[in-house]
Amino acid sequence: MPQHIAIIMDGNGRWAKKRFLPRFVGHQKGLNAVKRVVSHCSVIGVKAVTLFAFSTENWRRPEDEVNKLMQLFLKALQKEVIKLNDNNVKLRIIGDRSAFSPVLQEHIAKAEEMTQNNTGLVLTIAANYGGRWDIANAVKQWQEHNPQSTIADMTEVDISKHISLADLPEPDLLIRTGGEQRISNFLIWQMAYAEFYFTDTLWPDFNEASIDQAVKSFSSRERRFGKTSEQVQSC
Repeated sequence: MPQHIAIIMDGNGRWAKKRFLPRFVGHQKGLNAVKRVVSHCSVIGVKAVTLFAFSTENWRRPEDEVNKLMQLFLKALQKEVIKLNDNNVKLRIIGDRSAFSPVLQEHIAKAEEMTQNNTGLVLTIAANYGGRWDIANAVKQWQEHNPQSTIADMTEVDISKHISLADLPEPDLLIRTGGEQRISNFLIWQMAYAEFYFTDTLWPDFNEASIDQAVKSFSSRERRFGKTSEQVQSC
Protein backbone atom coordinates (compact mmCIF):
# COMPACT_ATOMS: atom_id res chain seq x y z
CA MET A 1 0.00 0.00 0.00
CA PRO A 2 1.47 3.39 -0.95
CA GLN A 3 1.77 5.63 2.08
CA HIS A 4 1.59 8.88 0.11
CA ILE A 5 -0.36 9.35 -3.13
CA ALA A 6 -0.02 12.49 -5.24
CA ILE A 7 -2.69 13.20 -7.84
CA ILE A 8 -2.86 15.55 -10.83
CA MET A 9 -6.60 16.02 -11.23
CA ASP A 10 -6.89 16.52 -14.98
CA GLY A 11 -9.89 16.47 -17.30
CA ASN A 12 -12.57 18.60 -15.62
CA GLY A 13 -12.97 20.90 -18.59
CA ARG A 14 -13.04 18.08 -21.13
CA TRP A 15 -15.59 16.20 -19.01
CA ALA A 16 -17.91 19.21 -19.20
CA LYS A 17 -17.24 19.83 -22.90
CA LYS A 18 -18.22 16.26 -23.78
CA ARG A 19 -21.58 16.95 -22.16
CA PHE A 20 -22.00 20.40 -23.76
CA LEU A 21 -21.73 22.03 -20.34
CA PRO A 22 -19.69 25.04 -19.17
CA ARG A 23 -16.16 24.14 -18.08
CA PHE A 24 -16.93 25.28 -14.55
CA VAL A 25 -19.48 22.49 -14.15
CA GLY A 26 -16.61 20.07 -14.67
CA HIS A 27 -14.70 21.69 -11.83
CA GLN A 28 -17.74 21.39 -9.57
CA LYS A 29 -18.05 17.69 -10.40
CA GLY A 30 -14.33 17.37 -9.80
CA LEU A 31 -14.89 18.42 -6.19
CA ASN A 32 -17.17 15.41 -5.75
CA ALA A 33 -14.35 13.20 -7.00
CA VAL A 34 -12.05 14.74 -4.41
CA LYS A 35 -14.46 13.77 -1.65
CA ARG A 36 -14.71 10.17 -2.93
CA VAL A 37 -10.99 9.71 -3.32
CA VAL A 38 -9.99 11.23 0.01
CA SER A 39 -12.58 9.18 1.87
CA HIS A 40 -11.53 5.94 0.17
CA CYS A 41 -7.81 6.56 0.66
CA SER A 42 -8.46 7.02 4.35
CA VAL A 43 -10.38 3.74 4.49
CA ILE A 44 -7.73 1.67 2.71
CA GLY A 45 -4.88 2.94 4.86
CA VAL A 46 -3.15 5.62 2.79
CA LYS A 47 -1.47 8.09 5.16
CA ALA A 48 -1.23 11.16 2.91
CA VAL A 49 -2.86 12.46 -0.27
CA THR A 50 -1.58 15.51 -2.12
CA LEU A 51 -3.78 17.04 -4.84
CA PHE A 52 -2.64 19.44 -7.57
CA ALA A 53 -5.55 21.89 -7.59
CA PHE A 54 -4.14 25.04 -9.19
CA SER A 55 -0.69 25.56 -10.66
CA THR A 56 1.32 28.76 -11.00
CA GLU A 57 0.65 28.46 -14.74
CA ASN A 58 -3.13 28.21 -14.35
CA TRP A 59 -3.38 32.00 -13.94
CA ARG A 60 -3.06 32.08 -17.76
CA ARG A 61 -6.53 30.62 -18.13
CA PRO A 62 -9.50 32.87 -19.00
CA GLU A 63 -10.15 35.37 -16.20
CA ASP A 64 -13.73 34.22 -15.71
CA GLU A 65 -12.66 30.61 -15.22
CA VAL A 66 -9.93 31.60 -12.76
CA ASN A 67 -12.37 33.70 -10.74
CA LYS A 68 -14.85 30.83 -10.57
CA LEU A 69 -12.10 28.44 -9.49
CA MET A 70 -11.16 30.80 -6.67
CA GLN A 71 -14.83 30.97 -5.64
CA LEU A 72 -15.06 27.19 -5.66
CA PHE A 73 -11.90 26.93 -3.56
CA LEU A 74 -13.31 29.37 -1.02
CA LYS A 75 -16.68 27.60 -0.93
CA ALA A 76 -14.97 24.25 -0.40
CA LEU A 77 -12.95 25.64 2.50
CA GLN A 78 -16.09 27.05 4.07
CA LYS A 79 -18.24 23.93 3.68
CA GLU A 80 -15.95 20.89 3.64
CA VAL A 81 -13.40 21.64 6.36
CA ILE A 82 -15.81 20.79 9.17
CA LYS A 83 -16.41 17.37 7.58
CA LEU A 84 -12.67 16.83 7.21
CA ASN A 85 -12.16 17.76 10.84
CA ASP A 86 -14.93 15.41 11.96
CA ASN A 87 -13.13 12.61 10.09
CA ASN A 88 -9.77 13.37 11.73
CA VAL A 89 -8.23 14.59 8.44
CA LYS A 90 -5.41 17.12 8.65
CA LEU A 91 -5.63 19.73 5.89
CA ARG A 92 -2.65 21.63 4.54
CA ILE A 93 -2.24 24.07 1.65
CA ILE A 94 1.09 24.44 -0.14
CA GLY A 95 2.03 27.08 -2.70
CA ASP A 96 2.44 30.83 -2.87
CA ARG A 97 -0.60 32.23 -1.07
CA SER A 98 0.30 35.88 -1.67
CA ALA A 99 -1.62 35.93 -4.97
CA PHE A 100 -4.89 34.94 -3.30
CA SER A 101 -7.44 37.40 -1.98
CA PRO A 102 -7.20 38.31 1.73
CA VAL A 103 -10.50 36.49 2.36
CA LEU A 104 -9.21 33.29 0.77
CA GLN A 105 -5.93 33.52 2.67
CA GLU A 106 -7.87 33.96 5.90
CA HIS A 107 -9.99 30.86 5.30
CA ILE A 108 -6.91 28.83 4.37
CA ALA A 109 -5.31 29.76 7.69
CA LYS A 110 -8.50 28.96 9.61
CA ALA A 111 -8.88 25.58 7.92
CA GLU A 112 -5.31 24.59 8.71
CA GLU A 113 -5.65 25.75 12.28
CA MET A 114 -8.89 23.82 12.79
CA THR A 115 -7.39 20.53 11.59
CA GLN A 116 -3.78 20.91 12.69
CA ASN A 117 -4.02 18.45 15.61
CA ASN A 118 -5.83 15.71 13.68
CA THR A 119 -3.98 12.41 13.47
CA GLY A 120 -5.62 10.74 10.47
CA LEU A 121 -4.95 11.15 6.76
CA VAL A 122 -2.97 14.26 5.78
CA LEU A 123 -4.69 15.99 2.86
CA THR A 124 -2.51 18.55 1.09
CA ILE A 125 -3.88 20.89 -1.56
CA ALA A 126 -1.30 22.40 -3.90
CA ALA A 127 -2.69 25.80 -4.92
CA ASN A 128 -0.72 28.43 -6.83
CA TYR A 129 2.00 25.82 -6.63
CA GLY A 130 4.86 24.94 -8.95
CA GLY A 131 7.70 22.51 -8.40
CA ARG A 132 10.32 24.99 -9.61
CA TRP A 133 8.91 27.65 -7.30
CA ASP A 134 9.10 25.12 -4.46
CA ILE A 135 12.79 24.41 -5.02
CA ALA A 136 13.68 28.10 -5.37
CA ASN A 137 11.69 28.86 -2.23
CA ALA A 138 13.51 26.09 -0.32
CA VAL A 139 16.87 27.59 -1.32
CA LYS A 140 15.73 31.03 -0.13
CA GLN A 141 14.56 29.60 3.19
CA TRP A 142 17.85 27.78 3.65
CA GLN A 143 19.74 31.02 3.01
CA GLU A 144 17.59 32.88 5.54
CA HIS A 145 18.32 30.22 8.17
CA ASN A 146 22.03 30.13 7.31
CA PRO A 147 23.02 33.73 6.54
CA GLN A 148 26.71 33.05 7.10
CA SER A 149 26.79 30.15 4.63
CA THR A 150 27.23 30.21 0.87
CA ILE A 151 25.58 28.19 -1.90
CA ALA A 152 28.70 26.05 -1.99
CA ASP A 153 27.82 24.81 1.50
CA MET A 154 24.28 23.75 0.54
CA THR A 155 23.47 20.06 0.09
CA GLU A 156 20.49 18.03 -1.13
CA VAL A 157 19.62 17.36 2.50
CA ASP A 158 19.45 21.09 3.17
CA ILE A 159 16.96 21.60 0.34
CA SER A 160 14.91 18.59 1.46
CA LYS A 161 14.53 20.13 4.92
CA HIS A 162 12.94 23.27 3.48
CA ILE A 163 10.94 21.86 0.57
CA SER A 164 7.14 21.66 0.86
CA LEU A 165 5.98 18.47 2.62
CA ALA A 166 9.41 17.99 4.18
CA ASP A 167 7.80 16.35 7.21
CA LEU A 168 5.93 13.74 5.14
CA PRO A 169 7.18 10.64 3.34
CA GLU A 170 7.86 11.42 -0.30
CA PRO A 171 5.03 10.34 -2.64
CA ASP A 172 5.18 6.65 -3.50
CA LEU A 173 2.63 6.95 -6.28
CA LEU A 174 1.67 9.71 -8.70
CA ILE A 175 -1.69 9.40 -10.42
CA ARG A 176 -2.59 11.60 -13.36
CA THR A 177 -6.06 11.43 -14.84
CA GLY A 178 -7.24 12.69 -18.22
CA GLY A 179 -4.84 10.85 -20.50
CA GLU A 180 -1.83 13.18 -20.37
CA GLN A 181 1.54 11.67 -19.42
CA ARG A 182 3.60 14.39 -17.81
CA ILE A 183 4.00 15.82 -14.30
CA SER A 184 3.48 19.49 -15.26
CA ASN A 185 5.81 21.05 -12.67
CA PHE A 186 4.18 19.18 -9.76
CA LEU A 187 6.35 18.10 -6.80
CA ILE A 188 9.34 17.63 -9.10
CA TRP A 189 11.78 17.39 -6.18
CA GLN A 190 9.63 15.13 -4.03
CA MET A 191 8.75 12.63 -6.79
CA ALA A 192 12.28 11.56 -7.67
CA TYR A 193 11.42 7.92 -6.88
CA ALA A 194 7.65 7.89 -7.25
CA GLU A 195 5.87 5.33 -9.39
CA PHE A 196 3.73 6.92 -12.12
CA TYR A 197 0.22 5.81 -13.04
CA PHE A 198 -1.55 7.45 -15.98
CA THR A 199 -5.19 6.86 -16.85
CA ASP A 200 -7.53 8.15 -19.56
CA THR A 201 -10.32 8.50 -16.99
CA LEU A 202 -11.34 12.14 -16.63
CA TRP A 203 -11.12 13.41 -13.07
CA PRO A 204 -14.89 13.82 -12.40
CA ASP A 205 -15.31 10.11 -13.23
CA PHE A 206 -12.47 8.97 -10.98
CA ASN A 207 -13.80 6.89 -8.10
CA GLU A 208 -13.02 4.26 -5.48
CA ALA A 209 -12.51 1.53 -8.07
CA SER A 210 -10.12 3.81 -9.94
CA ILE A 211 -8.00 4.26 -6.83
CA ASP A 212 -7.99 0.51 -6.23
CA GLN A 213 -6.77 -0.08 -9.78
CA ALA A 214 -3.95 2.43 -9.37
CA VAL A 215 -2.92 0.86 -6.06
CA LYS A 216 -3.01 -2.60 -7.66
CA SER A 217 -0.68 -1.38 -10.39
CA PHE A 218 1.64 0.11 -7.78
CA SER A 219 1.75 -3.07 -5.73
CA SER A 220 2.84 -5.10 -8.77
CA ARG A 221 5.98 -3.03 -9.30
CA GLU A 222 9.45 -3.66 -7.91
CA ARG A 223 10.95 -0.56 -6.31
CA ARG A 224 14.74 -0.89 -6.33
CA PHE A 225 16.02 2.60 -5.41
CA GLY A 226 19.30 1.92 -7.23
CA LYS A 227 19.70 -1.67 -6.07
CA THR A 228 19.49 -4.79 -8.22
CA SER A 229 16.43 -7.04 -8.23
CA GLU A 230 18.44 -9.69 -6.38
CA GLN A 231 19.31 -7.26 -3.60
CA VAL A 232 15.70 -6.17 -3.20
CA GLN A 233 14.39 -9.74 -3.15
CA SER A 234 16.93 -10.77 -0.52
CA CYS A 235 15.78 -8.11 1.92
